[in-house]
Amino acid sequence: MTKPQNKQHSLTETERERHRKTTEERPKWDNKVQYLLTCIGFAVGLGNVWRFPYLCQVYGGGAFLIPYLIALVFEGLPLLYLELAIGQRLRLGSIGVWNSISPYLGGVGVASMMVSFLVGVYYNTILAWVLWYFFHSFQDPLPWSECPVKEDLQGFVQECVDSTPVNYFWYRQTLNVTSNIETNGSLQWWLVLCLATAWCIVYICFIRGIETIGKAVYITATFPYLVLTIFLVRALTLPGATDGLIYLFTPEWELLKNPRVWLDAATQIFFSLSLAFGGLIAFSSYNSEKNNCERDTLLVGCINSATSIYASISIFAILGFKATTNYNSCVQSNILALTNTFDIEDQNITAENYDSWLVSLNKTDHAKVSSLNLTECKLQTFLDESVSGTGLAFIVFTEAVIAMPGSQVWAVLFFIMLFSLGLSSMFGNMEGVLAPLNDLKVLPKWLPSELISAIIALVSLLVGLVFTMGSGNYWLEIFNNYVGSVSLLLIAFFEIIGVVMFRGMKKFSEDIEFMTGRRPNLFWRVCWMGISPVLLLVIFVAYIVVQAQTTPTYPAWNPDYVDFPQAEVLPYPDWVFAMCVFLVAIPVAPIPIVALYRLISRCCCKTNTTEPSGASNPYANEGFNMDT
Repeated sequence: MTKPQNKQHSLTETERERHRKTTEERPKWDNKVQYLLTCIGFAVGLGNVWRFPYLCQVYGGGAFLIPYLIALVFEGLPLLYLELAIGQRLRLGSIGVWNSISPYLGGVGVASMMVSFLVGVYYNTILAWVLWYFFHSFQDPLPWSECPVKEDLQGFVQECVDSTPVNYFWYRQTLNVTSNIETNGSLQWWLVLCLATAWCIVYICFIRGIETIGKAVYITATFPYLVLTIFLVRALTLPGATDGLIYLFTPEWELLKNPRVWLDAATQIFFSLSLAFGGLIAFSSYNSEKNNCERDTLLVGCINSATSIYASISIFAILGFKATTNYNSCVQSNILALTNTFDIEDQNITAENYDSWLVSLNKTDHAKVSSLNLTECKLQTFLDESVSGTGLAFIVFTEAVIAMPGSQVWAVLFFIMLFSLGLSSMFGNMEGVLAPLNDLKVLPKWLPSELISAIIALVSLLVGLVFTMGSGNYWLEIFNNYVGSVSLLLIAFFEIIGVVMFRGMKKFSEDIEFMTGRRPNLFWRVCWMGISPVLLLVIFVAYIVVQAQTTPTYPAWNPDYVDFPQAEVLPYPDWVFAMCVFLVAIPVAPIPIVALYRLISRCCCKTNTTEPSGASNPYANEGFNMDT
């Protein structure tokens, strides 16, 4: 079969003209390394460090890798390939790409832009928290290593004594958290300053788009690997590191029967690769036309997953050390109580022979031992203290750092690593907002991109002030759970539908052949046309079913709670639950709204005008303009 000779053979005449203009006007990466580092930095984020290890821990250790890798192959990589390919071919942002494929899909790009904005607003608040801890990491001793003294100097603050210094520094001295979500509290000035600083840093790195991003990623995308390696080498020399690694990777095959394992594995790989945000489409649009996007897909996807596993090894080696330290402290506390009660000072009781001594004492004087109310000390119990998200970074890991020699150095390195991971992800969120705004062409041409970026950062800062209030941590968890969840699944589903049904698999295959020199193989086509969209629908339905069967609750930090320092689990008030539903619905609302608007406009056009026979569709390939 003779192949078309025109290099633009897979584009319509309108697309060719647009392609010529964008090729002349659109900026390009300085080199391929900048592009790859930017995509890797966007994909590899905080979730690789504090969510993937948690999922491995609670879902069977090494057994969790099975559903995770299956989701990577049949869901993550096909979607990643699709976004990189379509952005590179059409050389537009998310709104421009989907509106170019079909005017009915313009809302998909708007939805991606809204998700990127909302996620960026709360994501940068986490960087503000990281900066707050980073600034305090230079103190000796670390401020979360001991309880503060009361103002009257008569003992320590009771809330800290009842919990731990680490918990007190996080919940009281950092967040100054309220006892429930309905009590807002005031703005915490230190968090406001940290949030403003975080946005200033993001803006400075993003001020000239890919020109400055391309320079920043040399540091932000590579430094975390250096720190992880340093932590790994140091952690493997600590006592208990082996216990942590054994605990992490010991497979529990029975847990694979739990459907929630497969649901979480599918969603983890989806969100870990930063799919459906629009940032990857924008980044790939700055590539040269002949770039091998298939190879980029495999490289970015595999590096992202390998980073999750590599980070888990480093994290759990240190958490194993923490568990061993806590176990030894527990044993020493019990030994002190025993030696003060029984005449056994001349006996050499250690952590190694503690269990046998306790069994012996129980046999000879059980009543006296029971009266001591000794703490049950089991290494497995301390290893089972699973925690994800901010709890891992700001509570569990900071507690582990305290016991490490040279704790200030390790704290500084850890929080610089977290900031680098978050900063490179913020580049993608910002690009996911700026590129679609340029596609909309609603901004004045005389407005410089530097000012547009400043306006985006300022608006995001003002909206993000809600997270610096006393109830801010509760609201951040809501945004994290509902903004970047089901909405992304729906956006990705319509992306695949848009390519398969509207652009057509034949035309899309020709696009890829033009860029890479060969058509996509059978595996990619089967995934795009069947496996991936079906998998997304299954995940979506499963997510809705799981959410419908549970009552939304949140853990509240309440010093007056009877079981304090355990968190008080409270149900969301009705108005807060309505806000959760709103945060899910508002990003995806543009998809049906824009499609309906286009359909009505087309019907009105047909009614009010008479087209000559054979006239082309006036709405085909039009730019997205809400005034049309």
